[in-house]
Formats: sequence, C-alpha cells, structure tokens
Amino acid sequence: MTRISSFSEKPISHSPRRLAEWLNPTGARKVHSLVDKVYKRKNLAMAWEKVRKNRGAGGIDGQSIEEFGQELEKQLDRLHEELKQSTYQPQAVREKLIPKAGQPGKYRKLGIPTVYDRVCQQALLNRLEPIFEPLFDEANFGYRVGRSSKDALRKIWRELESGCEWIVDADLKDFFGSVDQEKLMTLITQRIADGRILGLIESIVKAGCIGEGKWHPSERGTPQGGVISPLLSNILLTPFDWEMRQRGLQLTRYADDWVITCRSQQDAKAALATAKQILGKLGVELHSEKTRIVHISNGFEFLGYKIKRGTRPLKLTTDQIKSKVKSGGLYAYPREKSIQHFKSQIRNLTRRRAPVTTQDIITEINPIIRGWGQYYCKAHVRKLFNRLDRWIVQRIWSQRNKRWRCCGWKTLPERKLYGEFGLENLVSLIPSLARC
Repeated sequence: MTRISSFSEKPISHSPRRLAEWLNPTGARKVHSLVDKVYKRKNLAMAWEKVRKNRGAGGIDGQSIEEFGQELEKQLDRLHEELKQSTYQPQAVREKLIPKAGQPGKYRKLGIPTVYDRVCQQALLNRLEPIFEPLFDEANFGYRVGRSSKDALRKIWRELESGCEWIVDADLKDFFGSVDQEKLMTLITQRIADGRILGLIESIVKAGCIGEGKWHPSERGTPQGGVISPLLSNILLTPFDWEMRQRGLQLTRYADDWVITCRSQQDAKAALATAKQILGKLGVELHSEKTRIVHISNGFEFLGYKIKRGTRPLKLTTDQIKSKVKSGGLYAYPREKSIQHFKSQIRNLTRRRAPVTTQDIITEINPIIRGWGQYYCKAHVRKLFNRLDRWIVQRIWSQRNKRWRCCGWKTLPERKLYGEFGLENLVSLIPSLARC
C-alpha cells in the first residue's frame, strides 16, 4: 500500500523495490573499517581453535590440521601480514564428490578449502556474523547460533496441530553451486562498506576448484564445505524469508530445505507460486523433483524425518497407552534413507573380514549410534530402536564368529556387550524410557 507524503508528494512504499534495499531497508549506517578487526592476532587465534575443533580433511596443498598446528605461530603471522597488506589470495578448493544416499550414480559436490584458507574464512566469519545475525528472519533456522533443526521441527509441529495441514515441501536446485555472486555481493554491500572486506569475500567465492586434476573457475555459487558459505547462503535468502513472512505465510527454512504450512490446497498453490516469483528475482531455482504440495495424511520429509498423521487404529486401549499417543494423531519417524544410511555405516565397520577386536569395533560404532540415536530419540522410534539394537548385536556376533548364524549369545551375551564392552543402546537413549 502506498500513500502521498505531504512534504514530497511522492509515493512512499513500505516494501523494498530493489534488490539493493533488501538488507538495509531503513538506511542504517554501514560498517566501515572492518578489516583490522579481522586480521587482529587474537581473532586469528580464535579462528584457529574453531577450525581445529571442527577437524576435517586438508585442501589441495595436502596440509592436515596437525601439520598446520605444528607451525601455528608462523602460519598465523603470515596470515596476519597478508591480510594487513592486502596480499592474501585464497587457493582453489579441492573438489570431492559425496555419493547421495539412496541415489546411485548421483553425487554432491563438496569444496574443501586448505586449512590456511579455513582459518582466514573463520576469522572473517567471526566479525561478519554479529553484523548480519540480527537481520535474519525468524523463519530461518539453518547455521545460526542458538537455533537448531529441532527448533525448526517444533515450529512446524505447532503449525500442523493448529490446523495447517497442507504443506509446500520444497528444495532449492544445486543452491550452493548456483548462487548468483553478483546479487550476493549487492546484498553484502548494503551492510559492509569496507572495500578490502568486500574484495576478500569476492576472492573467496571466485577462487575456483580443482577436480580430477583440472582447475575450474567459480563463476557462480559458493563452495559447499567452505566455513563462510552457510553465512553467505543465509544472506542471499534473507529477502526470501522476509517477503514470504510479510505476506503472512508460515515459512520454515533450514539452509536450502524449506516448507510452508497452509490451511487449504489453494493457499498452498498460491504460496508456491509466490515463492517461485521471489526466488526467481534472487537467481535461485526450485528443484522440480523435490518440490510438491502434500496433505499431512500423506506425509512429508523434512530434516531427516518423515512427518505424517496416523490413519491406522491403535492396538492398545486408551488406558493402556502411557505415551499420550492418540488415534489419528501426528507422528514423526526417521525417513527410510536415514535408516539405511545408519545401517550402512554400522555394516562397513562390522565386516566379518575386519581384523579388529570386538572392543575396537564397539569403540568405533558407539559415536555413530549415540549421534544418530540422540537426533531421533524423541520421535516414535521405540520399535525401530529395539529392532536396530538387536541387529547391531547380531552384526557384532557375526564379526566375532565370522558367520551370520552362530552362537554368539553364548560366548558374548548382550549383558557383557552393554556392560563390560560399553556398547551403546539405542532404546536407552529414549527420554521417556531413560527415566524409568
């Protein structure tokens, strides 16, 4: 809606008209002279600590985290001088193809910067994050301090229980590889006025990648795997979050995966059309195969979960059910791809030909069991966890005896595995059962 100002007699609109106005609609002062805060020695040391804790593989120079740490002072001094003298040039990222779970022949491209470049990106992130974080919308839950995937799922759950049972389930097509760098830089310049910082960011996104022995330019996108890439993705998609929420739509976004809950199918179709229009202005496309409109009775997948409204009658009577589950109620369950990926990880570590001891195997699989179980432990997984626990024990028995059908329960009973060997138990991770 527009109105006429009595002073200027020009139409005044409360919604931004140009891309350049998105991240600074009120004309707030920009941040100047930021580079000296980035190359400050204390900031570089903090950046190194974060990179060290995150671990990860080396880049094209082959230098590992341990090797970088052995000459830490020398490396940080060098980075400090290069950033101070504006001579820093990031190296190309090492391209690594990660197979997509459940999609044979399809891969996700991961760009791995060198440890040296990761420290630089983390130092830059330390200073940029406090500037842009207050600008991000409430609908955004990805890669933000104090926000997690569980928070996003709780928000969706509340909306579904309130009657919004039509869902726009969408995904962005090759988001990290197709980001429009020019539009991204336009948005960043609305808050950052330090030309050296802008040049540093541009050099990072244009560093290129090396795959199969060849250098490839980076004319579009940001390297998925770079320390600063999540922040850049949030900056680019903030206009989308704002505009969708200003139009009264219930958007929930985590990185490039997002859903909108609506009360009717017509509302869902209109929301999808609006999303396509806004994303088109940002140079982002929707993944046609992964974008659909569904009713909650058919279910949808989000952040590794399958969320659906139950249709089958319950086997137990109401007074026998202590978990407050009701017939026709909502339930969440790990999606099949997540289950199969978990099983493949356990299967690879418990091969019968593996020349390792039972204790070594348990030490390796415990973090996988614990991490996967803690992520899904609040869903409806009691039967699933029980089945997987028995399957894991059987895998250990077969590895110990070099055959699937064996008498492992005699030589290595479950009480010994869970007691003496310390094997993690999925069922014990369920909060309602852990208190019993």
